[in-house]
Amino acid sequence: MPAPSTRTAPTTTTAQTAQTAQTPPTPPTPPSDTADDAAPRSLRKRAAILVAAEQVFLAKGYLGTSMDEVAARSGVSKQTVYAHFGSKETLFVALVSAMTTTAGDEVHPSDPAAAAATDDPGPYLREYAERQMAVVLTPRILALRRLVIGEVARFPDLARALYDSGPARAIESLAATVRSFADRGLLNVPDATEAATMFNWLVMGGPLNEVMLLGDAVRLNRAEQRRHAAECVRVFLAAYPPE
Repeated sequence: MPAPSTRTAPTTTTAQTAQTAQTPPTPPTPPSDTADDAAPRSLRKRAAILVAAEQVFLAKGYLGTSMDEVAARSGVSKQTVYAHFGSKETLFVALVSAMTTTAGDEVHPSDPAAAAATDDPGPYLREYAERQMAVVLTPRILALRRLVIGEVARFPDLARALYDSGPARAIESLAATVRSFADRGLLNVPDATEAATMFNWLVMGGPLNEVMLLGDAVRLNRAEQRRHAAECVRVFLAAYPPE
């Protein structure tokens, strides 16, 4: 009887093993774009453009800003920048609107009257004043304010938008809070808007004027902001004591 044949397994050389270990796996094929994917991607590009625009506009001013640099910093093409914002002016307006709206949202509660649902106005007003100074006196917001003031002749409507999103919104929000306190007899306030205007200027008048004219070096630190807020609240409550 013939002996059964024996098959020898193929031999793998050391070089072949090393080559196999070094060969990276084939990356998966990315999924094809869908309408659902395209929308978030477009929003991400828009957000990246606004971030880059903030860096360039605040550093170089309106005239010194080029759309080429914004595109380079945002990592998109110049054509993409123009697809989202048709001109440098449009981009500038969108940037100012976005920055002021975001800053305002950080300061003001969505429902001022509900947020002030407390029987002691003092702590609420101190926290509000500290929050307002912390946001408005940040270097980037100060730089934006200086930039818009410098371009007021070129963009008068933009200055109005900054005012409406800044001081006017602060006074309107604070007036609703003051009115809520007055309705419960916690403050004696004949005119809530006038009282809110007084408080807003107590808090922001001195610190903002100093830093706008003398530079960021004189900006109040957090401890100074807390002391200033406490003194503003003391004066305000003395002017409008409970009934």
